[in-house]
Amino acid sequence: MRRYPEQLKSRNERSKRQSFLPFIFYFSLLVIAWHLACRPKAPPEADNVAVTVNGVDITEDDVEALVQPELDKIAAKGAQLPPEFTEQYEKQVRQWALEKLISEQLLEEKVKEARIIVTEEEVISRIREMLAAQQPPLSLEEYHERLAERGQSFDEHKNEFRKQLGYQKLMEPQWADNINVTEDDAREYYSENPKQFEVPEQVRASHILIKPDTSDPNIDPNEAKAGAKAKAQDLLKQIKEGADFAELAKANSGCPSGANGGNLGFFGRGQMVAPFEKAAFQLKPGQLSDIVETQYGYHIIKVTDRKDASVIPFEQTRDDIINGRIRKKQSEFIKKYIQSLKDKADIVYPIRNK
Repeated sequence: MRRYPEQLKSRNERSKRQSFLPFIFYFSLLVIAWHLACRPKAPPEADNVAVTVNGVDITEDDVEALVQPELDKIAAKGAQLPPEFTEQYEKQVRQWALEKLISEQLLEEKVKEARIIVTEEEVISRIREMLAAQQPPLSLEEYHERLAERGQSFDEHKNEFRKQLGYQKLMEPQWADNINVTEDDAREYYSENPKQFEVPEQVRASHILIKPDTSDPNIDPNEAKAGAKAKAQDLLKQIKEGADFAELAKANSGCPSGANGGNLGFFGRGQMVAPFEKAAFQLKPGQLSDIVETQYGYHIIKVTDRKDASVIPFEQTRDDIINGRIRKKQSEFIKKYIQSLKDKADIVYPIRNK
């Protein structure tokens, strides 16, 4: 039951983009953002209460801990946004934060009722799984370092994983009883969504990028470009005379790919700037381009492999389809479950939130 001191306008729930974490984030709308600090144990001041859920206060500080990082992301982009847009965005983020915190409180109550326990070993194992799925994979030590660089606490992150694992344990028995995806379901999805399984033509290429030297503010930009082009032409001559492409890329390329011998991996049309794409897709495996100019500088491109457009066979993607459909059904189920908890809960908004 939802009680209001005065009538409040109803608002639609808003979902948040899924983060990079695996399985347990299929219901990411329920998970507190990593920036959320532990809630204070002391009773909050009355004017600091954002909402009360079954007698438990969620404070404005809790809400702000979720809202501010999202606002900071917008500010970090340096975009000059109209004040009315910023104000509206802040309202939307605040409502999203409130819904997340309400949902979390209701789930925590159910986790406690079910006497669910999440061990330290389970938490660390889940974190390691998540890190192994990153590209490139990360070690636990590297994860510690990245958190420290962002001024974040590993213990706080562990607490968030512990909560999420608790939610997962709560939901798994209900998912098992209510969710099933068969091979026939997967075949039907495959037939109804053919474009999802089309793979466009791709090439694998390496390149050497020579950028004009702009470190000297007094240099003529045209001279800098001419110098870069001349260097690229000299490197191209060396390659044609037998020099090792990868070694020259490591020693000269201004692209981060230079560390890997210039290897860019496979890419399709629309992923590179137009002059680069045009040149790359005109080459056959083993062929070398002439000097290609883009806004980044001068490129020497070598195509090393090519894949024609194709369609992924059902047998190859069957498991992915089944897992994807299961995740979707799990997400839909958790949303309905949360709503059922809200319908029964005593949720009170202070009068000032009208």
